[in-house]
Amino acid sequence: MQTNVAAHHDHDHHHDTNGNKLFGFWVYLMSDCVLFATLFATYAVLSSNSIAGPTGKEIFELPFVFVETMLLLFSSITFGFGIIAMKRNDVAGLKRWMLVTFALGLGFICMEVYEFHHLIEEGYGPQTSAFLSAFFTLVGTHGLHVTFGLIWLAVAYHQLSTKGLNDNMAMRFNCLSLFWHFLDIVWICVFTIVYLMGVM
Repeated sequence: MQTNVAAHHDHDHHHDTNGNKLFGFWVYLMSDCVLFATLFATYAVLSSNSIAGPTGKEIFELPFVFVETMLLLFSSITFGFGIIAMKRNDVAGLKRWMLVTFALGLGFICMEVYEFHHLIEEGYGPQTSAFLSAFFTLVGTHGLHVTFGLIWLAVAYHQLSTKGLNDNMAMRFNCLSLFWHFLDIVWICVFTIVYLMGVM
């Protein structure tokens, strides 16, 4: 009887720490929201400030960015499928979906790096105008977050392969899933405010 009570207590304690971790992660996401909101506000103020340099209309290639957007949107969907597999304790399924998510996320980053490189080659670097400097800061910050997400995904994948699926791992994937969906939402804002409105 005694051991049962102890085991039960231990389980509750474990559950609490995971709850705290999740709450802590939400707090982090909220502060990240503030960071992006600030960058969006700065961008909104500076976007018209392209006196010396080109406007978004001249430099943005919408079809290219649309493909980029689809990659990230689909990666959010595949991550969702991974979480569903995880809830069914289907580790192979989770791993498969995480690989697809990783590939899509990597494709997104490669396209972004290509776009940045292309703009800088054309002479539209961040130092060209306030508009471009705000553009590079906002889009680049999002890109760094996605890169961090990819590293985190690779580490979690490796840990899943070595340790298998436990409460702790499930917790990590849940946090990462929140982070990934959050980046997807931020990107939809970037796509709308920066690219779509920039080309209008």
